[in-house]
Amino acid sequence: MRAATLMAMTALASAAAPAFAQQVTARSDGAEVRQGAATVRVVALTDSILRVRVARDGAMPEDASWAVDAATRAAHVAVAPAADGFATKALRVRFAADGRMTVEDLAGQVISADATPVRLDGTAFTLAKTMPQAEHYFGLGDKTGGLDRRGKSFVDWNTDAFGFGSGDDPIYKSIPFFLGVGGAGGSYGIFLDNTWRTWFDFGHRDATTLSFGGPDGPIDYYLIAGPTTAEVVRRYTDLTGKAPLVPQWALGYQQSRYSYMTADELRTVAARLRQERVPTDVLWLDIDWQDRNRPFTVDTKAFPDMKGLLGALKRDGFKVVTITDLHVARAPDQGYRPYDEGAKRDAFVHRADGSVYVGPVWPGPSVFPDFTETKVRDWYGTLFNDQVKMGVAGAWNDMNEPAIFETPTKTMPDDVVHRIASDGFAPRTASHAEIHNVYGMQNTRATYDGLRRLVPDERAFVMTRASYAGGQRYAVTWTGDNLATWDHLKLSVQQIINLGLSGFSYGAADVGGFAGGPSPDLLTRWFQIGAFYPVFRDHSAKGTPRAEPWVDGPEHLAIRRRFVEERYRLMPYLYALADRNARTGDPILRPVFYDYPAALRMGCDQSWTFTLGGALLVAPPPNPEQPRAYDVCLPAGGWYDYWTGSRAGVPQRQDGPGQIQSATQATGQATVLGDRVTETPRLNRLPVFVRAGTILPRQPLVQHSAQVPDGPLQLDVYPGDDCHGDLYADDGHSMAYTRGDYLRQAMTCTVTPAGITLRFAARTGRYRPWWKQMRVVVHGWDGEGQVTAARRPVTAQADAAAATLAFTLPDQRRAGDVTIARR
Repeated sequence: MRAATLMAMTALASAAAPAFAQQVTARSDGAEVRQGAATVRVVALTDSILRVRVARDGAMPEDASWAVDAATRAAHVAVAPAADGFATKALRVRFAADGRMTVEDLAGQVISADATPVRLDGTAFTLAKTMPQAEHYFGLGDKTGGLDRRGKSFVDWNTDAFGFGSGDDPIYKSIPFFLGVGGAGGSYGIFLDNTWRTWFDFGHRDATTLSFGGPDGPIDYYLIAGPTTAEVVRRYTDLTGKAPLVPQWALGYQQSRYSYMTADELRTVAARLRQERVPTDVLWLDIDWQDRNRPFTVDTKAFPDMKGLLGALKRDGFKVVTITDLHVARAPDQGYRPYDEGAKRDAFVHRADGSVYVGPVWPGPSVFPDFTETKVRDWYGTLFNDQVKMGVAGAWNDMNEPAIFETPTKTMPDDVVHRIASDGFAPRTASHAEIHNVYGMQNTRATYDGLRRLVPDERAFVMTRASYAGGQRYAVTWTGDNLATWDHLKLSVQQIINLGLSGFSYGAADVGGFAGGPSPDLLTRWFQIGAFYPVFRDHSAKGTPRAEPWVDGPEHLAIRRRFVEERYRLMPYLYALADRNARTGDPILRPVFYDYPAALRMGCDQSWTFTLGGALLVAPPPNPEQPRAYDVCLPAGGWYDYWTGSRAGVPQRQDGPGQIQSATQATGQATVLGDRVTETPRLNRLPVFVRAGTILPRQPLVQHSAQVPDGPLQLDVYPGDDCHGDLYADDGHSMAYTRGDYLRQAMTCTVTPAGITLRFAARTGRYRPWWKQMRVVVHGWDGEGQVTAARRPVTAQADAAAATLAFTLPDQRRAGDVTIARR
């Protein structure tokens, strides 16, 4: 009896035990395992980042990358081996008998699990992961299709997609990185470092399986654990690079059109902007500023004195950014330097038969630099010297998918040949099928590096339409040739959110829509929302109605101007976010769940609600073309109305899954999810809320970023838990900040029954800011107050109607406390 029982228990235990892979080979930094005919190598780059490479034929793919530098790829940590895999200080990796990999946190919660072993079909491959029902998916850059990728599929193939629809794919960029959010193991990310025509399926064909793959190229991906979304994004940018700190003028309002045709027209637009007192920093010139659309030329009839024009505009506070497409006109023996020098250097891409590839674009027959060669990029960068000498402030790289006319594919043939001599790759030739998705990124790299060499102590500003993972190191971006529709306004926010989650923190969309022409109400609403974009540019196409701020009369102008002005008042906050992004990778414009994970469980339509740096929450109407009232769900912790300064919202609680109630309905123990506010759309209002616990820096109004504000820096204090804020300042344009010429200071506040203590931390850096005083405004204050700083009383003014207490301090250069006592 006992023997039978023991045998039964042994059999039961054997059946319950997991079946482990029989061919796990331990490594000091990970493991290798067989998956059918493939060998899978998993290396722990850090305790939270795994690199997975697959050998099809016994040899691992070449260890080279356009996105991840050699030092980062070579990083590794020691792991603790186990019979079924290994563990780091943050993760446990297990392999099943067929080699399928499961990654867990140390509590045993599954982060990611293979649904099947890797599938090989000739050169093509498919990777499949299980897809938990609660998980949401984001990233892949500015793909269309809404905010959440779940239930959809996408292809990475940079495409000139003029007038793209809200569900069209592919479009301009290929960023093969996505995040899984809301699963049991927290947020994670997967970056497939493959430049071919890769694809991603988030339960489109099979609702239980997340799959991705490509037709060829390396099977090389990174799994990035969180558990928070912020940790995933930061670690992804650790891999692919941080966006450099932009010049401060790039955060100002920017006016563009395709095209301002003459110097006189540009002067007229600039003068009108100043006359109407619309703060503006940047004017843009599209292709018509060039001679016959040839890059690196000037139409001297339309712009007879570019240097004089740009100098005069600079004196009035305007920077000018000019377009430079990557194609080069095939113009032999015409004194056209880019072609003559490039031909002499054999710098252009070739056809398979060895001849130079020629394709029709704006200048007519054109040739294309071979940006995958370091020497070609270095030469191309020198071509910007004339523009720099004229006073051009930045470069706009358009048409760099690359776009080709008169062909159904809109681009080069797949068999066009590129020469690779860069980034640790073995020197070789490669087909356009391999290089296509990285070509635009290498164009921006050549431009950025060229500008940095030409003016080494100035920050380079480049905008691109096409790019690949890691392209944020070289350029800001925009969403391309969008449409003047309400649908595209909403889509723009979703695209910019996903760009930020994909490393591109500086995203923009053409305010008003590039094609079609906006109605007055649409353009006004777009100005309101665009004022919170990371890059704020109004741009419109030839043949469409004008879209400058004044075009629809004084009432619309007043609203548009008010939101542009508010952006300039918020410049200290924006600039601190830019500094933080350069150091951490945190996006400037974020989904609400980035800082408030519970937002995914709140009941309101949040399809384009977003935050600016986590402290400001912007909540446009979910159906922007409709006038009906809607609810805004504010995460737990308390919020203030940005415009009035008053507390906002009715608390919302959750008794169980899906059971969301107002506080007055809730009974028993319940989780407080946050507050709910009901808004009725009005054209002159965009709901914006400030997190309780925010110290928000603001400045007096200026007409451009080079103008010194007149008055004190304002610190708006919104009392609450985890109360903090940051200051950052430098000269706004040079590289001096990299040598310690900056100001960085943290501020906190603590709320007690007796009042508030405002604490200034010690500053770092040696930069002296423009402000000499600080005006502190405490919101949500009831009654009088007694303020003490450095043991001295400070005069304070209470405003009962506004529920504020305000006082002025000298600039707080040193660490110290300010006490605000109730009386």
